[in-house]
Amino acid sequence: MAATVVNPTRMELTRLKGKLRTAQRGHKLLKDKRDELMKQFLDVVRELRTLRAQVEQELMKVHSSFTVASALMSGPAMEQALMYPKQSVELSMTFRNVMSVNVPEYHYKTRTDDAGDIFPYGFAATSGELDGAVAALGEVFQSMLKLAETEKAMQLMAEEIEKTRRRVNALEYVVIPDTEESIRYITMKLDENDRSTTTRLMKVKDMILKESLEEKRAATAKALEEFGG
Repeated sequence: MAATVVNPTRMELTRLKGKLRTAQRGHKLLKDKRDELMKQFLDVVRELRTLRAQVEQELMKVHSSFTVASALMSGPAMEQALMYPKQSVELSMTFRNVMSVNVPEYHYKTRTDDAGDIFPYGFAATSGELDGAVAALGEVFQSMLKLAETEKAMQLMAEEIEKTRRRVNALEYVVIPDTEESIRYITMKLDENDRSTTTRLMKVKDMILKESLEEKRAATAKALEEFGG
């Protein structure tokens, strides 16, 4: 019997058949979406792994450069040299659509295009190692921004994959089986009603034939009596 109470009528049967077709079509589309999302998600994971290794390597280089610079300069001198940044950065964000997922893209723009504007100090009182450390830090910034963008894309795609997976499972294991069971239940009830109606009609037909035969017999008997009399 159907899991939920349904009205066993032909109109309800037609509605459920339409619902079943829609659910099956939606199930196929969602499965295709899930598979494509998984494919692109794995590409993003591979890109993220490469970017993370690259950023870690560049940060190690920056750390080594600052370590050398701090060994050649006093702590207060280095703090004073780096206290007031000279260059400013403006970040902006746009979106691109990946299988209905709005993935962010980060963009940055510096106040000036001069590469030398990243040094907020005069070169006379600082070491060349500090210059290399600041330059390396400026170079790793773009890689870190790309890493953040890729990690956010991976997070959003993972959430969308999970949502799509739940919808696919709900259609596959709940909506479609329940609708098919309801259709079978209504079909069975309608067939029972058709058989009952056919049986009643046959009984009525038999009764009508029986009454007709009795009337004919009565008429024949009456005619014979009148003829004999």
